[in-house]
Amino acid sequence: MDEKPLGKKPKAAGAKRIALLGILFALAMVLSIVEGFIPVPVPVPGVRLGLANIVVMFALLQLGRRDALGLTLLKAGFVAVTRGAMAGALSLAGGSLAFCVMALVLALAKDKTSYLLLSVSGAVFHNIGQILMASLILRTFLWPYFPVLLLSGIATGFATSVLLKLTAPALQRLHLK
Repeated sequence: MDEKPLGKKPKAAGAKRIALLGILFALAMVLSIVEGFIPVPVPVPGVRLGLANIVVMFALLQLGRRDALGLTLLKAGFVAVTRGAMAGALSLAGGSLAFCVMALVLALAKDKTSYLLLSVSGAVFHNIGQILMASLILRTFLWPYFPVLLLSGIATGFATSVLLKLTAPALQRLHLK
């Protein structure tokens, strides 16, 4: 399989870049909707697989921080519109913190990082961002819930890293050449 190294981003031009971002955002929305129909084996409220984060990771690796951040913000907006303000706030907090940590991991590790490291760190920090936001909104101490979310973040991060590795070649064919 002919994969590009992690973090190598060819420059995208104007309309082609916008079209690619539109396709990626649509894919993230579809994955978010599909994910709602997948039963999570853990009987814990709020645990999701994070399939739409595959698109954000791909954008971060192939397009760069600006485009990945844009998709993160659009994704949070989509969640707010479809699932309400609380879910949107949780998505924004989790997605933003996950994005920052993944961008930092990528910047520090350069081409030595892996899909697994990127995905697990993003998933764990997504959960941390959500706990912080939920604690703020609900004005209650939710940190006892963290061990469950840490374990679920590691498990879902592993799953999304595998799915990214499997789908990256197809996504790269969409990429600007």
